[in-house]
Amino acid sequence: MPSSSPSGPALPRHYKWTVVGMLWFVCFFNYADRQMISSVFPKLKEEFGFTPVQLGLIGSAFAWVYAAAAPVAGFIADRVARRHLILGGCVFWSGVAMTTGWCRTLWQFITVRALEGFGETFYFPATMSLVGDYHDRRTRSRAFSFHQSSVYAGTIAGSWAGAWFAEMHGWRSGFYLFGGLGMVLALVLYRFLREPARGAGGGRAAATVPPLGLAETAREILRRPSALLLMGAFLGANFVATIFLTWTPTFLVEKFNFRLTAAGLSGSVFIHLASAVSVPLGGLLADRLAQRFPGGRMLVQAGGLLIGAAFVAIVGLTTSTGTLLAAMACFGACKGLYDANIFAAVFDVIEPRARASAVGIMNAVGWGGGALGPVAVGWATQYGRHAKEVDNMSEAIAFGGIIYLGAAALLLIAALGFARRDVLEASSTPTRS
Repeated sequence: MPSSSPSGPALPRHYKWTVVGMLWFVCFFNYADRQMISSVFPKLKEEFGFTPVQLGLIGSAFAWVYAAAAPVAGFIADRVARRHLILGGCVFWSGVAMTTGWCRTLWQFITVRALEGFGETFYFPATMSLVGDYHDRRTRSRAFSFHQSSVYAGTIAGSWAGAWFAEMHGWRSGFYLFGGLGMVLALVLYRFLREPARGAGGGRAAATVPPLGLAETAREILRRPSALLLMGAFLGANFVATIFLTWTPTFLVEKFNFRLTAAGLSGSVFIHLASAVSVPLGGLLADRLAQRFPGGRMLVQAGGLLIGAAFVAIVGLTTSTGTLLAAMACFGACKGLYDANIFAAVFDVIEPRARASAVGIMNAVGWGGGALGPVAVGWATQYGRHAKEVDNMSEAIAFGGIIYLGAAALLLIAALGFARRDVLEASSTPTRS
C-alpha cells in the first residue's frame, strides 16, 4: 500500500527508505563540514601560532552554540515543516563553511565555528522526527542506523579531504569546495523531499491534535526517567566522541609521527569505518530486542560503551602504532552499537508531538557537556603533570574510558529500572483532546 503525504499525492511504499537515502547525503555534508577544521589544526598552529587551549576553543565553539540553540531548534521542529529546517539549514551551514577560508584571527575562527553550530543544530531534531514518522518501531533503529552511517562517511571524508587539501592546495580550499557542494545538494533535494504526517510512524494520528505547548512538552520529556538517563549517557559518550573528533589528527602527528594527510585519514577511517560496519548490526539487534524487551535498545547501547571503554584507554596509553590502530577500530565498532540507537531509544519513551523537542534537549545536554572534552584535553595537554605535552594528551584521552563506564551505568539503570513503565506510558498517550 502506498503511503500519503500531507503536502502531496500518495507515495510508494519504498519512499520511506528513499527519504533516508536523501538525508544520508545531507548528513554527510553536515559532518564533513564540521570535521574538516580539526584535520587542519597542525596547519593553523603553524600559520597562526595557536596554543592547544586556543585550538580547543576553536574545536568547542561549534558544540557550545550547537547545544545552546538545540532546545529551541527542537521546539520549532515540532511545529513547522521539517523539510524547510533540514534543507534551509544545509544551505546556511554550507555557506558558513565556505567563510572559514576567509578567517585570519582566533576570534574569526571561533565566530565562524559558532555560526556553523547554529546552522547545524536544526538538522537532527527535524530529521530524526521526520524519519521517525516514516518508520515505526519495527524498522526505526535500522532506518536511524543507516542514516547514522553518513555521520561516519562524512567524518572520514572531512578529515581526509581537509588534510589532503591543506597539504596540496592550502587548508582553505577544502572549505570552499565542500561548502559549495552542500548548497547545491540542498537546492536539488527541495524538489524530492516530502513532509510526512506527524506521528504516522507510530500508527497514531498525532497530526489530528494541536501541538503540545511549551510547558506540556517539557513535562512530557522531563517526567520520563529513561529519557533523562539517556541524555546523561549521551553527555558522557559525546564527551569522549568530541575529544576523538577534535584531537586525533594532532595526536597521531605528534605522538606517532604521521604525516598530516595520513593522520587525517587514519584518525577517522579506523574508528568511523568500523562504526559504519557495526551500526547496522546495532540497529538490527536493537529492533529485535525492542520487540521483546522495552529497554532492548538501551541494553545494546550499554554493551557498546562497556566494551568500548577498554579500547578508549588503550588508544591513549599505547606506544605501538599497530596496537593503536587495532584499538581505534575496536573502539569504533563499539561506538557504532551505541550510536545506532541514540535517538531511537528516546523515541520509544517520548510521544510523537514532543520528539523533535526531545532530540533538541538531548543535543543540548550531549553537545553542551561534550564540548568540554576538547577544552579539557587542550588544558591537560598544556598544563598536565608531564614535561612533554604529548604525554599529557595521552593520559587525557585514556581517561575517556572512565567516562564511558559511567555512561554505560546510566543506560543499564534506564533499561532495567524505568524503560518498561516509560515505554508503556509513551505508547498509551492519547492523541485526541
